Amino acid sequence: MSKWVRAALGAAELLVSAAVHLGYAFYIFGAAVAADVAASIVKGIMAGVAAGGVAKDVAVGSEDEAAALLDGAMPPIVLVHGIFGFGKGRLGGLSYFAGAEEKDDRVLVPDLGSLTSVHDRARELFYYLKGGRVDYGEAHSAACGHARFGRTYERGHYPLWDEAHPAHFVGHSAGAQVVRLLQQMLHDGAFPGHAATSERWVLSVTSLSGAFNGSTRAYIDGARVEDGGRSLRPVCLLQICRVGSVLYHWLDLPWLKRYYDFGFDHFGMSRRLVGARGLADILIAGRRGPFATGDWIVPDLTIQGAARLNARLRTFPGTFYFSYASRRTARTRRGATVPSGLLRIHPLLFLRALQMCRWRYPAGTPPPYEGYRDEDWEDNDGALNSFSMTHPRVPDEHPSMPVDDDGAGGRPLQPGVWYYRIVEADHMAFVINRRRGGVQFDLVYDSIFRNCRRLCLPDRLAGSLQKQS
Repeated sequence: MSKWVRAALGAAELLVSAAVHLGYAFYIFGAAVAADVAASIVKGIMAGVAAGGVAKDVAVGSEDEAAALLDGAMPPIVLVHGIFGFGKGRLGGLSYFAGAEEKDDRVLVPDLGSLTSVHDRARELFYYLKGGRVDYGEAHSAACGHARFGRTYERGHYPLWDEAHPAHFVGHSAGAQVVRLLQQMLHDGAFPGHAATSERWVLSVTSLSGAFNGSTRAYIDGARVEDGGRSLRPVCLLQICRVGSVLYHWLDLPWLKRYYDFGFDHFGMSRRLVGARGLADILIAGRRGPFATGDWIVPDLTIQGAARLNARLRTFPGTFYFSYASRRTARTRRGATVPSGLLRIHPLLFLRALQMCRWRYPAGTPPPYEGYRDEDWEDNDGALNSFSMTHPRVPDEHPSMPVDDDGAGGRPLQPGVWYYRIVEADHMAFVINRRRGGVQFDLVYDSIFRNCRRLCLPDRLAGSLQKQS
């Protein structure tokens, strides 16, 4: 195949990918705005009715009442979103977890940076729960060229959080690595002013399509293999993402950021701060900002980046670990791996599922870890490789056990072991759109919440639960 033909095919693929991704993004954003406008109209009508004496304010559950539920008597469940995700209150109240948080009255859904690094998101998650001003760390902030401090949580969403009042964590995609890094930071005592933190603040970690070992999609989207995603190819889907997110933060429109935020405020990219010259430094010269220093999520999603993270992250013997690895590919009779059905894969993911089946690590480039094999990484869900999602494997294998149901072959579950299941689903089956997940959506979340409430309770709570039942 000639160079010109390959270039034409590459340009066509990029055009299609960009159109699909941008179209879906505008659809979600437009739906959020429409829902917000509709809610405002309904609220105005209800207010008018109440003013006429026909009805009273029917709002239920204020923030204070919701906080009162988190009294430490029962550990809360914290749902942590992945890349391009969002927490409660964003996008006109759209639920990233497709309403799964409604299954339990002690669930928190934090809004973290959607494109920020695993490190920065782990720091934000701590202060979201405990309260205070987000401290990204002096050394990290200096090395990555951003402000040390971020937003302030006047009152943490779970201020009681400590070893005596732990929490369960459920992470989707990159959110699983955020939770693991947070637990390691708690073990290391890495939060100034909080000297008594411990890994035991985390009762359980549940991963939904977790990015434990990186993804070959990061390279397909434009991350350079040679430096583990620290730089991007000149023309690629991630370049469009880079330009869009920089312009979004540079414009700094409050009404726009109320709906969605990439999370780069601590890099100080607003037009009010840097002006047009600063935009050129960030966007063209690449002399500042997250994309210049590599302090954003994509380098953490490469195989090399995940290996760097995993080298310092432990699986702790006192914590329960569960993992649901998704797969939407199958083997043909001739041994080829292909997407398993066009209609069962989200339009955002089908093309990438096919490309990930066929992707090969560049010849002549040092492999990302000892024992790497291309065939291990063929099965995927359109965003992550199934091999990467079961449990931490790179650079060292963590204790794990495959299971077919909620148990472990009739044996009681043990902490310090990753219990994983392979789920036939694409990467978005359990987020954004509940109907696409079908019955499996409820089965998975019911299993997660049942594990959190029955299998992972501390001894002091397990006894009381048995008495109630």
